[in-house]
Amino acid sequence: MSGEGDLQLDTAGKRKTLWIVLWLNVAIAIGFFAVGYLADSNALLANGLDNSSDAIVYALSLLALTRSRKWKRGAARFSGIMLLVFAGGVIADAIRRFVEGSDPGGVMMMAMAAVAAVVNLICLRMLQNMQEKDVNLRAATTFSFNDFISNGGIIIAAIIVMLTGANWPDLVVGVAVAGIAVYGGIDILRDAHEDRHDERGTVHGDKRE
Repeated sequence: MSGEGDLQLDTAGKRKTLWIVLWLNVAIAIGFFAVGYLADSNALLANGLDNSSDAIVYALSLLALTRSRKWKRGAARFSGIMLLVFAGGVIADAIRRFVEGSDPGGVMMMAMAAVAAVVNLICLRMLQNMQEKDVNLRAATTFSFNDFISNGGIIIAAIIVMLTGANWPDLVVGVAVAGIAVYGGIDILRDAHEDRHDERGTVHGDKRE
């Protein structure tokens, strides 16, 4: 019974952390969309969509904290599928920009990515410090790590855009962000699948005892 008490205390701490991370991602997503539109940047819009999906995942994680293990797996699967769908949309937009042309603003790209990198690093550290993460919280940590890596790619692309005046670095990073999302989505779905088997093993083990 003492374990249940520890879980309740731990869940309260997790809830507070997730609320902070949730609102930070909402703010960053709004910033990405606004600056991405002004800078005509596929990479920034891609990260805006990414952070929006992250915010939804964190909201699901908050709901999942007090739910059953099966419900948590369902929420994680939804998160993984959402990432895959988001990736498809980003790739489609990159193809459109490649065909129609675009003129991304390197300075605005770099500034927005730098701010987002700091925020994503804070979120990542907060999530990494959480103990006994379930499948949903592991998904949330995966998202924050992906975001941090993506911001570094935007900064590199922004430098090349400023030096060359070409739009392809912006498109390459946008597609790369989509690729990271695909990898993260598949990893989350795999984790949810393995968690199901782990639970079955635990249940069967308890019955044998």
